[in-house]
Formats: sequence, C-alpha cells, structure tokens
Amino acid sequence: MDLQQRINAFVKLGDFLSQFTNEGIQEIEDIPFNDLFFEGFQHQIILAHEHNGWFKKDNILFALQGWSNQLNNKQLSQWLDKYKFTKENQKTIAIIMAGNIPLVGFHDFLSVLITGHHVLVKQSSNDKHLLPFLAKYLEHVEPEFKGRIQFTESKLENFDAVIATGSDNTARYFEYYFKDKPSIIRKNRNSVAVLTGAESEDELKALSEDIFRYYGLGCRNVSKLFVPKGYDFDSFFKAMYEWHPIIHENKYANNYDYNKAVYLMSEFKMLENGFLMLKEDESYSSPIATIFFEHYESLKELKEVLLLKKEQIQCVVSNGFVDDEIKFGQTQSPNLWDYADGVDTISFSLTIC
Repeated sequence: MDLQQRINAFVKLGDFLSQFTNEGIQEIEDIPFNDLFFEGFQHQIILAHEHNGWFKKDNILFALQGWSNQLNNKQLSQWLDKYKFTKENQKTIAIIMAGNIPLVGFHDFLSVLITGHHVLVKQSSNDKHLLPFLAKYLEHVEPEFKGRIQFTESKLENFDAVIATGSDNTARYFEYYFKDKPSIIRKNRNSVAVLTGAESEDELKALSEDIFRYYGLGCRNVSKLFVPKGYDFDSFFKAMYEWHPIIHENKYANNYDYNKAVYLMSEFKMLENGFLMLKEDESYSSPIATIFFEHYESLKELKEVLLLKKEQIQCVVSNGFVDDEIKFGQTQSPNLWDYADGVDTISFSLTIC
C-alpha cells in the first residue's frame, strides 16, 4: 500500500465524518459503506456519552467535525508534502492514549498509519468507543489496513516504538518503562491567553470557546489569563455570558460548587459570575469552572516569563504578542501540522525503520 492509497482512505473517512456535525447528523448519498456504519456510529456516540458524562453529544460532534475538516486531499497533502516517504515502513508503533476529550489520540493514530506503520493502541477507559469503530471503517475502505491496526487492554508487547500521553507522574513511569524504545512521552501542559485590555467584544467572545469547549478539559483549553495591572474584568465576564447554560449540567455544576466552597472556606479572593470563577494564582493548571490569572508589568517581561515556562504551555492565545500565537477561538481547531508539545510525530515515525 503506497502513500496515496493511505491518503485516499483517510479522505474517505473524512467524508464519512462529514455526516456528523453540530449542525445535525444527516446521511449523505454515495458515502461508501454507509449501510454498514452510519447507524452504528450514531450508536457509538450515544455509548461514548453514557460511558463518560463529560463526552456530551455536542462536544463529540465538534471533534468529529474538526477531523472531517482536516481529512481531505488539500489538508493532507499540505501536511505531508514536506516529508520524504522513501519506502513503506512495516514496524509497529504503540500508542498510549489519553481520554480527556473525544478522539484526543486520533492524530497519533493517523500519523502512525499514514507513514506506513502498524499501530498498537492502548486506549483510555474514558474514550474507548469511537476510535475502534472508525478503524473498522478504514479497513473497509482500504482492505490493506487489515492486520495493521490492533487495540489492546493488556500489557503492551511486540512493538518497536511508542507514543505515550499522560500526567507528569505517569510520564515518569513511561520514561522508565520505555527507556529502551524510541519514544515520544507527553506530560501535562496547559494553554494561556494574554490580554491587553484592547481586545474587541468579538475576540473575547471567541476566547470563551477556548475556555469552555470540552469543559476546559483539553490541554489546548485556556486555563490561565495574563492581564495588565488594573485590568477591568467586566468586559471579559460579559463576553463569557453566552456559556452560562453550562452551569445546568450536573458534572460541571458539581465541580463549580465544590471549588467555590473550597475557595470560600480558605478565604481566597476570587471573582465569579455564577458559572465561572477567576482566581489570582501562579499555577497554570486550574480546576474545572475556574480560570487562574496573573497581572504583568510589561509585555516584554511577560514574553521572557513564558519562554522560561514553555515546557508547561501548549498554546498561547493572543493578538500580536508572539509569532506562534493562536488566534482567539481557535485553540480547539488545530491544523494537522500543529503538533502536540511541538513534537513532530511524522518525522518521529519516519525514523522508525
């Protein structure tokens, strides 16, 4: 199977996923194997939410639509054109996936298969319904994928390299356990936004998407704000208001109530609007329903601080602050070449031969 065959298979998967969007689920004519997979995938979406209450239908559909937008000839070719695919690889790369947001490990899965390798997947128990079903679809549109995709719940065995994502604690275990294998080991990271007070209403409303999408559980979600001295949060809270229905969702509300009680009992100062709390804190990882913030003296000094903390940061959301910044509202819509932790998984996979 050559590279173009693999690309074509993922393009067909993108076409299949285009039927599942936040605008609605609608069957499209001429999508291959819809008779076998369309209704079944709707059932998997239901199962994914029943198994994990954080995986609300709208968030699953948001993730599916994002992948549909990327899995087309234009995006895939733009992503892969800079690499040299000299020969088809036949090694096995294991992937240990996180489960914080729907299909969070799909990019690693795609990277391994598109470079010609076999993939051995160990999923998180929090996200185990969607990817195996999509893998079956891939095997139907491109039969040569059969035998190249394996899922396991047991100890990983018989693999040549590994990509593992986890907490800082599990990363230390991964680094020891896989010390003799080529590896990518990912730790905790969080995303930050830099505000100047000159942001427009539209920019702040877009920022609300970066904060609340997936309930803030993703590493690309903004969990920390940097604001100038004397910053007035009134415009910020006003822009967040369209997300206020989130407080009626039990899991989010329980976290809000718990964290608010902790802050009040500890006599921490905070700002809140009934569904989001702001707490001044130097940490980058905030609890659900809370955003940490810090004041800065100058943007120049802040750049130096963030450079020192770059190993803790996934995305910087801003407008004209740094070269590799993310625009407001775009953290959860990455391109294929926006690698987690800045580590190029295609280059890594191509070295395993």
